[in-house]
Amino acid sequence: MTMFEVRPSIPVEIDEKLQEYGPLLRQLLHGRGVSSAEEAEFFLNPSYDEHLHDPFLMHDMEKAVARILRAVENNEKIIIYSDYDCDGIPGAVVLHDFFSAIGFDNFYNHIPHRHYDGFGLSEKAVLKLKEEQDPALIITIDCGTTDIDAVAITNNIGIDVIITDHHEPKEKLPEAIAIVNPKLGDTYPFDGLCGAGVIYKLVQALISRGKFDISVGQEKWWLDMVGIATIADMVPLRDENRVFAHYGLTVLRKSRRPGLQQLLRKQKASQQHLTEDDIGFTIGPRINAASRMDTPEDAFLLLATKDEGEAGERLTHLEKLNTERKTAVALMTRELHKRLKMSESIPDIFAMGNPDWRPSLVGLAANKLAEEHGRPAFIWGRDGNGYFKGSCRSGGGVSVVKLMEQVPEIFNEFGGHHAAGGFSIKEDKIHSFSESLQNAYKELGAEALVVEPMLVDIELTLDEVTGDLLRAQRQCAPFGCENHKPLYLIKNVTPTEVMVFGKGKEHTKLIFETTGIAKEAIAFFKTPEQFSSVPSTDTPFSLLVHLEESYFMGRMQVRLRIVEIL
Repeated sequence: MTMFEVRPSIPVEIDEKLQEYGPLLRQLLHGRGVSSAEEAEFFLNPSYDEHLHDPFLMHDMEKAVARILRAVENNEKIIIYSDYDCDGIPGAVVLHDFFSAIGFDNFYNHIPHRHYDGFGLSEKAVLKLKEEQDPALIITIDCGTTDIDAVAITNNIGIDVIITDHHEPKEKLPEAIAIVNPKLGDTYPFDGLCGAGVIYKLVQALISRGKFDISVGQEKWWLDMVGIATIADMVPLRDENRVFAHYGLTVLRKSRRPGLQQLLRKQKASQQHLTEDDIGFTIGPRINAASRMDTPEDAFLLLATKDEGEAGERLTHLEKLNTERKTAVALMTRELHKRLKMSESIPDIFAMGNPDWRPSLVGLAANKLAEEHGRPAFIWGRDGNGYFKGSCRSGGGVSVVKLMEQVPEIFNEFGGHHAAGGFSIKEDKIHSFSESLQNAYKELGAEALVVEPMLVDIELTLDEVTGDLLRAQRQCAPFGCENHKPLYLIKNVTPTEVMVFGKGKEHTKLIFETTGIAKEAIAFFKTPEQFSSVPSTDTPFSLLVHLEESYFMGRMQVRLRIVEIL
């Protein structure tokens, strides 16, 4: 049974401070920790000019700017070395666009391949770049803070390194020219930026110090990339990130990048009505598909190119990669289902793998398995260097981190949070991997559980799903980490029709008679039998739902997205 709690009504003292807003908006603001008129003004109207911090407050920003300006002035070769995900790649586009805008072209973009190079600044890649490009400076994006050995090698072969990153630093730091990271030092007011956000702050600093012939405010056009990364990388949508997400979406709706425009047209998504969901379900998966299938450059070039023809070619290839990704994950999931059918009983923990599976794809299969059965799934494959690596998903109230911490001896490394994580398995432990995790679960018992009930923002009726509610919700967008999409509880409902739809009849739709604006509720990849309570037209039940606007094929539709049926 899904655990949930209805948020208490807004306290009188806070309610009085927010009186200029309507009651629905006040309750939603309260659910997001907003407790004063000043906080509400920032939350509802984030300002680019007033709410961004001075970039020079960030650790080593002065050193980084001085070294880059010298490299530009002396026309030294620079390598933009970014991570391969939906944070590093958009971040690389930001720096690429900056260099192009100032007329500096002596740079080269390098994105490591996750299957062969792994995460971060790779020693192998650095040596190859020295041989092929002979750079004077490497600027990392979204990686490098913990890459002590790779930076040491880079220094030894005569290449300077500037690290821009947002990951947690360790006690010892690499000996780079500069490490620009909001998590270092105590001078920067906000440590929650993503990698693309950090590189944008560096670009702001460079523009303020450099004497460049670029239009005032031109850098704001690059916020489309920062917005994609901020939302896709699941950093907290507060402080500067609220500004970046808000203005990032604003720019995305106007972006002239041919690759983005063609991608949205291909998916029949409206650029003018783009939301954070389009980043999560349309843009992000295609950027990530490139690296998951070992060609991250395709995603970078799709976003960076100004050529319509090249954009079309890159998009065609990305769509092919995304289809291949879906096929590979489907085959993986099918094999996992087949193995489970052959088992005498469903285990407490799914711990399975195949040396032929790509570690970059197993997280998608783990997520599906965990959601289907409501229990943890640890799925592994083998990378291009022969290491057994995998991903895990909780699927409910069990902490995958607590499980891994119980048996550290079976891992080379592991990390994550309660709901999801990643790991590398010691070669001699691969055959006992499942047994070790099952034993860890039994030994932990109740300690393995993390009971985090979903918090309902407002309890209402179907008739109370009105335009006023939708307008209040819109003002709180964009939604994401630490600004969850509002959750509503609707009790005692009876649909006029219960349907399944889709090619495989794997989706659920409920139709209602109501004076409210949402006449239907849907759930993708979940059939009626998979909910806590099976919906019918005869017996009333309760719904946990999100309210959403779907703009598809030129038509706007308001509907409910089912989270659970109780």
